[in-house]
Amino acid sequence: MAVFTEKELKPVNLKQVPRHVAFIMDGNRRWAKRNLFSIPAGHSQGVETLNNMVRACKEVGVQVMTCYAFSTENWNRPKWEVNALIEIFHKFLREKKQEMIDEGVQLHTIGDISAFPDSLINLIHEVKEATKEGTSIDLILALNYGARDEIRRATLKALDLIESGALKREEFTEDVITELLDTSKWPDPDVLIRTSGEKRLSNFLLWQLSYSEVYITDTLWPEFGPQDLIKAILDFQKRKRRWGT
Repeated sequence: MAVFTEKELKPVNLKQVPRHVAFIMDGNRRWAKRNLFSIPAGHSQGVETLNNMVRACKEVGVQVMTCYAFSTENWNRPKWEVNALIEIFHKFLREKKQEMIDEGVQLHTIGDISAFPDSLINLIHEVKEATKEGTSIDLILALNYGARDEIRRATLKALDLIESGALKREEFTEDVITELLDTSKWPDPDVLIRTSGEKRLSNFLLWQLSYSEVYITDTLWPEFGPQDLIKAILDFQKRKRRWGT
């Protein structure tokens, strides 16, 4: 079933839809408190929004979406909340695996997933393998991800290459760093969408977002719907992108 009607898509130039959209999915806890729900219920609703947004992005022509699902700083949250998030990830992957296969969604992750329980790590690998033939859209979940940690890990890889003689110091360029990052398979995001009105990057894709457009909405993530995506895309299409010129 289609997400959008022909009328809803009419204002959008489908030839200029951002190829790669990054999301900071913020506001789950505030949405839960506002609606007198538990915090885990807010995160669960956020996962439903994510699932709906994958379908919406695919339908409008986005090829890659990267979603900030669990940051390196999120370990500092109360243990009960961390455990609830991990269980929600389990539930999402188990319940949505077949839907991702049917929709042509290919799942990827960035970040250091080794910190998660083995059961979740194994499930992540299982769903990645099951969806590897998907060609409609790449869904990248940033799990135990922090941009500073990503750059640190890339630097260590570069040092190993230099020490082994595989890379000369004078060959250590920005392109080399880009190839050593978790996101080396994909182009940088064209636009970052952050919900809940916060105006910061929160240690997300600091290298990759250098020239991305930024769209901030006061809408909380659990309430962010297909029409909100259309608004963000229309805003993007009004902008004249500049790369230092």
